[in-house]
Amino acid sequence: MDPILVGKAITTGEGGPVFLQPAFGNRHGLVAGATGTGKTVTLMTLAEGFSRLGVPVFLADVKGDVAGLAVPGTPSEKLQARIAQLGIADYRNEAAPVVFWDLWGKAGHPVRATISEMGPTLLGRILELNDTQAGVLDIVFKLADDRGLLLLDLPDLRALLALIAEERKDISTAYGLVSTQSIGAIQRALLRLEQEGADAFFGEPALELADLMRTTPDGRGVVNILAADQLILKPRLYSSFLLWLLSELFETLPEVGDLDKPRLVFVFDEAHLLFDDAPAALQQRIEQVVRLIRSKGVGVYFCSQFPDDVPANVLGQLGNRFQHALRAYTPRDQKAVKTAAETFVSNPNLDVAQAIGQLGVGEALVSTLQGKGVPMPVERTLIAPPRCRMGAITEAERTQVRAGSPVGGKYDARIDRESAAERLAEKAQTRAEQAQAPAARTAESEPAGDGNGFGQAVKEALFGTRRRQGMIETMAKQTARTIGSQVGRQILRGLLGGMFGGRR
Repeated sequence: MDPILVGKAITTGEGGPVFLQPAFGNRHGLVAGATGTGKTVTLMTLAEGFSRLGVPVFLADVKGDVAGLAVPGTPSEKLQARIAQLGIADYRNEAAPVVFWDLWGKAGHPVRATISEMGPTLLGRILELNDTQAGVLDIVFKLADDRGLLLLDLPDLRALLALIAEERKDISTAYGLVSTQSIGAIQRALLRLEQEGADAFFGEPALELADLMRTTPDGRGVVNILAADQLILKPRLYSSFLLWLLSELFETLPEVGDLDKPRLVFVFDEAHLLFDDAPAALQQRIEQVVRLIRSKGVGVYFCSQFPDDVPANVLGQLGNRFQHALRAYTPRDQKAVKTAAETFVSNPNLDVAQAIGQLGVGEALVSTLQGKGVPMPVERTLIAPPRCRMGAITEAERTQVRAGSPVGGKYDARIDRESAAERLAEKAQTRAEQAQAPAARTAESEPAGDGNGFGQAVKEALFGTRRRQGMIETMAKQTARTIGSQVGRQILRGLLGGMFGGRR
């Protein structure tokens, strides 16, 4: 299988081509460098290379220029000069097969996940909950499972929180202490999340991983581009979503071992957002996923400004390195340069620390895994240009690409099936109807009034109602009892007088 041309080595005069071997594409990688040094172009070159090999790619478009993969490039003198310098014989301008995605469904097909799929851990991170509040969220998910309630969207989660508030004492006894303060904090966090537009993300139809792993009829891998220019403004939602997607791949895909090429390449742009303020348990989970997902045929490539944006335990798993220029203006920058230089396999012909500050735009220090998985010595490399447009596309071009998408009819329309919110609302309505039923039956049994309040009161006082006696009925019964008692006494005296000989 043909390797992916990364560029041409220029460490010592006329060097040879630098390749990324497809068999080691699932050994992960890092693309680092300061803003404006060419990281995006390197990502586009790699994405095109994997696509031509039949490997699907998923990457986030933070600045809007990655979308240029969907449109053929435009020939220019500068481009032709770079192609001639690299000696690329089969270069031609062409577009990659692209599917656009967007959490809000504006710049691409909607990406949705259910509350249950997201899980309490990542959802707690998105909501920025403390440990106590996260524990209450665990109880919400457990209660939903025990009662057979589906958690699909934010209304479902609110309905469960309202149920817990209503049955707080019983639930606290069965599951653990739940305070009204924690419930209120979660509800406020959900309100903030909804105001940011995240309610569009939770729901159905949920994203199926198979739709990210498509190939075209001619055998090219589909490049899935997530519009993240607005999403990046909500860093916790951005990083948690990508981490969720990576975790879903890890938990769903079967073990396949080492293949001749990856099954999917996953690019995580602005990687530092994944690790900022992440608790130790979450970082451990990320490290575990990155280490083990290789055997499932998935390559993960992080993109960030500094190599030390990625924790050392994760950085050690990244076999393919592409380091663009860093300017050592501050102590932080100097430390980053030193860290970057120490992570490469040394080259006797190259002072790595010095070269990092001297790289031009479109140049990078490259070290990829070669035969038997051994990293090659670092080379100063002139990066090959992508065949697509190196820049943003118009709304008309984006609309045209979306119109030809194979998944538009599946995800564009939202589905709202019966879940926790609907079932709990139905139960509440049934209880309300049952409570109103006795009162309604009592009202129906009462005689209709004549519209005169005073007359009705006099009528009821004289003649009574079915529930109480009136004055006339009371007097009649009293008279009957009086007459009955007198007649009775006379009869009794007559009987006794006859028996004992007395006078009547």
